[in-house]
Amino acid sequence: MSTAILTGQPVPGSSIEADLRSLGFDLRTAADAAEAETLLAEVPGDERVALVDARFVGHLHALRLGLTDPRFPLAGIPGAVTAQPAGRQALTRAMARENSAGGGTTLVDSLADRILTALDAEGTGVHRPELGSLVAAVPADPQARNEARQAVADVDDEAVRLKSAVKARDGFFTTYCISPYSRYIARWCARRGLTPNQVTTASLITALIAAGCAATGTRGGFVAAGVLLIASFVLDCTDGQLARYSLQYSTLGAWLDATFDRAKEYAYYAGLALGAARGGDDVWALALGAMVLQTCRHVVDFSFNEANHDATANTSPTAALSDKLDSVGWTVWLRRMIVLPIGERWAMIAVLTAVTTPRITFYALLIGCAFAATYTTAGRVLRSLTRKARRTDRAAAALADLADSGPLAQGLAEALKKPARGLPGFTAPVIALLGGLAVVLTAALTDFGGPWPVVAALGYALTSGLAVARPLKGALDWLVPPFLRAAEYGTVLVLAAKADVNGALPAAFGLVAAVAYHHYDTVYRIRGDAGAPPAWLVRSIGGHEGRTLLVTVLAALLTASQFKVALTALAVAVALVVLVESIRFWVGAHQGGAPAVHDEGETA
Repeated sequence: MSTAILTGQPVPGSSIEADLRSLGFDLRTAADAAEAETLLAEVPGDERVALVDARFVGHLHALRLGLTDPRFPLAGIPGAVTAQPAGRQALTRAMARENSAGGGTTLVDSLADRILTALDAEGTGVHRPELGSLVAAVPADPQARNEARQAVADVDDEAVRLKSAVKARDGFFTTYCISPYSRYIARWCARRGLTPNQVTTASLITALIAAGCAATGTRGGFVAAGVLLIASFVLDCTDGQLARYSLQYSTLGAWLDATFDRAKEYAYYAGLALGAARGGDDVWALALGAMVLQTCRHVVDFSFNEANHDATANTSPTAALSDKLDSVGWTVWLRRMIVLPIGERWAMIAVLTAVTTPRITFYALLIGCAFAATYTTAGRVLRSLTRKARRTDRAAAALADLADSGPLAQGLAEALKKPARGLPGFTAPVIALLGGLAVVLTAALTDFGGPWPVVAALGYALTSGLAVARPLKGALDWLVPPFLRAAEYGTVLVLAAKADVNGALPAAFGLVAAVAYHHYDTVYRIRGDAGAPPAWLVRSIGGHEGRTLLVTVLAALLTASQFKVALTALAVAVALVVLVESIRFWVGAHQGGAPAVHDEGETA
């Protein structure tokens, strides 16, 4: 339950009480600051509380933005301030000071505005939503009130609410082919009490049905799969728009939205591969290659963003050029499209599934994603090389967590700390790249079952430890995690392909999917300021270097058929461990009152 304390003299004909009740607030009335302080103390500490001036004039959506957003402990708009339990203490202190000062000497005569001023003076972070054309005011006289009411009448807040439900920065396909109508689906869902998490789940189910249709291997199944994949994407857009429309943000919801996006796409790859197999065409290597490439693209995005999350002194001329290009309308859309974001990518997959074959679909996907990865990574490398920035310990810690080093690499890193100090700053990504290339190429160029991949994997563990032996604060150190991801996933792919036995590549697909889930989960925890997964989890699944070494040892000791079984068992074991821990963590964070967040999602 939420409580709103109305302060000041009520105004005849005002809709403020009805508006607050429609937003779920229980109303209390205070004649002065002393009574408001008393009423504030009576509200249970685990409830949201708001102070609202009875003379407030404004749009209902302005009140909604200012008083109901669950992401911020303290928030306010002109004439209203609110606190969640985490911000309650600061609000109580500010109220006590205002009351003891007899209302203060400021010219602002609204108690809510005086409280906002006091919170700002204390240095407390108060969220002030961007209202745009929405009105929120406390008129001082009848003429000002009439003018404010006219301003309210001149702006349709429902139209503003619908427009703001759409993500500000999105791809061309999403912006022009989905959002013009998905926002109305979001409003329909809101009016029927549906939650973003329910819509997210519906999107997942729709995508899984699409994957099942693709797995039939028939032309009708492929057409149905393409249609359902687009329908799933419409729902995927709708869940975020519903969250923004109704301000239903949550920690669990952000995790579900981000995780299900990956699950939907990779399950669809598997469905296409199964459908192709029914027609006599084995494309599992292409499906696994597409998943590896797409996952590594995301790791590049995540690592670069984390490395520069709070970096200072960005003087990159490359960034300045990018900003200049963004000021030219047509280049904005062109640059967003060529990186093949999720909307364009899913549309391409859906159309090609319906009218061509799975093999052609995967070829197009691999070529498009490879070009996009080259374009974005090259631009980020140029930015990193041409900027003079100082990266923080937080960024270095995030990159170390994204590296996913296991006991072997961590032990080697500890032993190599002193030698690593004398290496040039650019050596960490070079070492990670060379070690990864060595193990992948060795697996590819030698016969299955030979000892050389094991030797290369031992060398990879050594180079991995050396790469993370000192804090990852170099200009290009953000490349270390994606190089490690590519090495691990690539080794599994190559060895499964070299086994040349039915079922080996699907088993490898399952193993990479399980490990990739763990890596995505690490990203979402870091983004939510929850820290990396627990150390026991990383140790129990071996770290990237431990899993790579294990897979090469299994390939050397087992027959091809036995290797397939071992990959399957490893995939199941890793999936069970990471899924159980991940679900436990995110459900616990949601129930434990963790700060609500909303993940805008990756355009890629």
